[in-house]
Amino acid sequence: MRPTLADYRHIASGKVRDIYEIDDATLLLVTSDRISAYDFILDTPIPDKGRILTAASFFWFDHLGVPNHLDGGPEDERIPAGLVGRAMVVKRLPMVQVECVARGYLTGSGLSDYNATGSVCGVELPTGLGEADKLPEPIFTPATKAAMGDHDENVSFEHVVGEVGQELATALREATLDIYGRGADLAAERGIILADTKFEFGQAADGSLILADEVLTPDSSRYWDAATYQPGAVQPSFDKQIVRNWLTGPDSGWDRKSETQPPALPADVVDRTRARYIEAYERISQLSFDDWPDA
Repeated sequence: MRPTLADYRHIASGKVRDIYEIDDATLLLVTSDRISAYDFILDTPIPDKGRILTAASFFWFDHLGVPNHLDGGPEDERIPAGLVGRAMVVKRLPMVQVECVARGYLTGSGLSDYNATGSVCGVELPTGLGEADKLPEPIFTPATKAAMGDHDENVSFEHVVGEVGQELATALREATLDIYGRGADLAAERGIILADTKFEFGQAADGSLILADEVLTPDSSRYWDAATYQPGAVQPSFDKQIVRNWLTGPDSGWDRKSETQPPALPADVVDRTRARYIEAYERISQLSFDDWPDA
């Protein structure tokens, strides 16, 4: 008989994930259907979002060929009934307190930094770059890990060195760019551009890095369709851009600067967002989401 969630001690909750202690060596990561935008957790969930993100993480952990924190499969007997398909049993690791971001294209906060300084996180870039331009080579652009409700802050490599030391900072940069390259190559084979992504790492007993948390999901990554890619304009993304666009458009009636809770999402926005997440998973994995375990 499978355990129930009440058998495990709740440790923490983030915007999307809830963490429980299985024992001294392992944790249960449960991915909810919650969706966040502009640092708010929205009142309207996206059905199956937690299962889609979990399926994507399992796919990538299996294909990247680097050490990761998984301690069991998607139907591990330690996963409580009702949570199969949206939970992972993982090794309990000390986490490195750095958001490890890799960028292969210029957009988002990276473009804002570039327009202001000509660099991103201290990495000097050629002049004349614009929205969605491909960078000469992928760059490591770390960020601080912000508390829930706060923004992650882009920082320089030197800042990371000051926080964790030269050796670990260098290892983080090398691992981030290596894994980004592996992910970008596979995505490109499936007609998808991996514009940027963020990773989190834990450490094994010997100090070596272990890829942890989620990996290369539509929540942690910016994916674009290679067939419609057009530099010079904001690209449609395989993520919650549909939600962001509605919230900041005229139909929502919400003022982003008001610091008030965003309104509930209409059904068509929910449906289109769910479909976009599934499309990203199925195109990249070449698997059917219908075959993924469902509690």
